[in-house]
Amino acid sequence: MLGKQQYHTDGPFRAEQLRSGDPYELDDGHPIECLPSGGRHAKASLKGGLALESDPAVASAGFDTGFTPDEKNLRTPDIAVGNIPDEPGWVPGVPPLAVEYADTGQDERDLQQKIRTLLGAGTRYVWVVRLTGVRRVEVYEPQAPRRLAYPGQQLEAPGILANPVPVEALYDPDAAHEVALRNLLQRRGYADLDAVREEGQLALVLRQLQRAIGQIPENDSQRIHRLDGDGLAALAEALLDFHEKGDLIAWLEHHV
Repeated sequence: MLGKQQYHTDGPFRAEQLRSGDPYELDDGHPIECLPSGGRHAKASLKGGLALESDPAVASAGFDTGFTPDEKNLRTPDIAVGNIPDEPGWVPGVPPLAVEYADTGQDERDLQQKIRTLLGAGTRYVWVVRLTGVRRVEVYEPQAPRRLAYPGQQLEAPGILANPVPVEALYDPDAAHEVALRNLLQRRGYADLDAVREEGQLALVLRQLQRAIGQIPENDSQRIHRLDGDGLAALAEALLDFHEKGDLIAWLEHHV
């Protein structure tokens, strides 16, 4: 979130004194005014949220969620992954993974303090997506030097995300949609889109075989299920000449 460092002299405040919708975060009791996001920032964070929330290992994720690691701190990552209950109010603690988008006007001092607060309270990864200059992601972890990742590289968060995330998926629509499709297929038990195609191809071949030779013996059915996409295609072509179960058995003997 873009932050404008405006500390008020009538503090310090406690997180419980702020309400949902108040345009502030708290840093050690001092309020930080948080301004609305610009268009590029908003579009990028939406795409990144799609790529991350759809990951099959993610049970909860959210935008601008207010976390209170203690009564004097209230921090709202642009994207938070994990530790977000379906309840009103601030969320105690911090997320395992936090993502910040830094665009024109970013207050660097506040950003670095926010990173330190999150990591110090238990966040395992903070990813800062830089939207100005060369696109890149800064990776922060506790007790580790900052790392940089560029387009063409992938980010990982073991124990939080099941799949690696291409850097581009955090801001590019096409990359985000591709990652989300993969993730959603995996949530349904498919490895990827090719697995969906093979399942449809398998179902079609089995129907065609039943029409040609009748009920397929269980042992032969299991052998057919072991065929890959190329094998299914070959069987679909060969079965046009099948007239009895023996034709299928003979074909399987040579191909499985």
